[in-house]
Amino acid sequence: MNAKLGWALAVVGVALGYLQFGWRGVALAVSAIVFWLLLQFTRALRAMRTAGGAPVGVVASAVMLQARLQKGLRLMDVIQLTRSLGQKLSDEPETYRWQDPSDAAVTVVLQGGRVTEWTFARPPEAPGGATPGTGT
Repeated sequence: MNAKLGWALAVVGVALGYLQFGWRGVALAVSAIVFWLLLQFTRALRAMRTAGGAPVGVVASAVMLQARLQKGLRLMDVIQLTRSLGQKLSDEPETYRWQDPSDAAVTVVLQGGRVTEWTFARPPEAPGGATPGTGT
């Protein structure tokens, strides 16, 4: 939800509460707003706790991450998908990278805190057609 829209709805809720029920309505509206903010804060803390236990920039499967990404996802949603904080590559535009154990990587570009584009890169093949780690 857009932050301006959220705060506008909060103001309307407080005003409507006052008009309908007086100070009790204001108390109810403020309680609902605080409850919503606590839910958002708890969601952010849960995501950060999960990501904090994993190595930075590592994901279980870059292919699956690439398949689940969508334009418009927030960084918090991407962190919940990866269960890891991304390796920050640049500030402008905000760019993060996640890599899996097979060296496949997904680079995500965000603008305004939302995913605008991403690229998927497979590891280069070893000379002679042998894939790394297969022993052939």
